[in-house]
Amino acid sequence: MPLSYEIGLVAGVDEVGRGPLVGNVVTAAVILDPAYIIEGLKDSKKCSEKQLIVLNRDIQARALCFAFGHATPAEIDDLNILHATMLAMSRAVSALPLSPEHVLVDGNRIPPQLTMPAAACVKGDGTHACIAAASILAKVARDAEMVALDRRHPEYGFARHKGYPTLEHRQALIDHGVLLEHRKSFGPVKSCLSV
Repeated sequence: MPLSYEIGLVAGVDEVGRGPLVGNVVTAAVILDPAYIIEGLKDSKKCSEKQLIVLNRDIQARALCFAFGHATPAEIDDLNILHATMLAMSRAVSALPLSPEHVLVDGNRIPPQLTMPAAACVKGDGTHACIAAASILAKVARDAEMVALDRRHPEYGFARHKGYPTLEHRQALIDHGVLLEHRKSFGPVKSCLSV
């Protein structure tokens, strides 16, 4: 089924990075130009790395506007991952240079901080073009953060697993300890702190 393009200033919002043990949760908000159909646009989880790079470039070139929001590991530990994600989503919407008339949020919750009309869209990244675009921008941005962290701490393998709790990552935590960027409230990290 083709993605729907909304008419008017409709922002799509999505997040990447709720499951990893390290780094920010990254969100993006995108208002697409309905006059420009972005070829090959789809949910970021269905894209190859090469497709992500091309689509990220096309979205940034053709969207009416876009912005990012982050919640830090400290905020995640303080608020919990759900509330930190809601905060990061509202930050992305607030950072848009154009004020949206309506916001479509991927998932089943609407950030309580939003001041404009909004709707939650379960699996919205597979049905709404603006949410799919947000998922791609957020994924590329967070992956870049993990590659940068990998350069500083290559022994953890962040460029490969992007901070998710793989066997490699969990073993690196045991072998090399917890970094400042790790989420201390997440089980595998917390267990290393208590040893």
